[in-house]
Amino acid sequence: MIVYNLTMKVDHSIHDEWLQWQKEEHIPEVMATGQFIDFKFYRLLDIDEEDGYTYVVQYIAADIHHYDKYLQEHAPMLRHKAQSKWGNRFITFRTVMKSVQ
Repeated sequence: MIVYNLTMKVDHSIHDEWLQWQKEEHIPEVMATGQFIDFKFYRLLDIDEEDGYTYVVQYIAADIHHYDKYLQEHAPMLRHKAQSKWGNRFITFRTVMKSVQ
């Protein structure tokens, strides 16, 4: 199992609209690619929120092939849409993890 982990710092000026967009548009678009079997969406607590709120989305892929297919066929367009909509008012750090259970 592969976890595609995105940690995002969101500027206060777009927070409410960005959060709604994540829940109603972006996450459903990512899931509609068929490359992930589940996701989790979190807001980090106990951190400095002076520059904005921090969120984590974890998309679960059955294997590395599904993750690679997502990166090649879907990620560029979805990243472009996010950048076009929000510009530099949010920042994303991406990591990939493998389950060791």
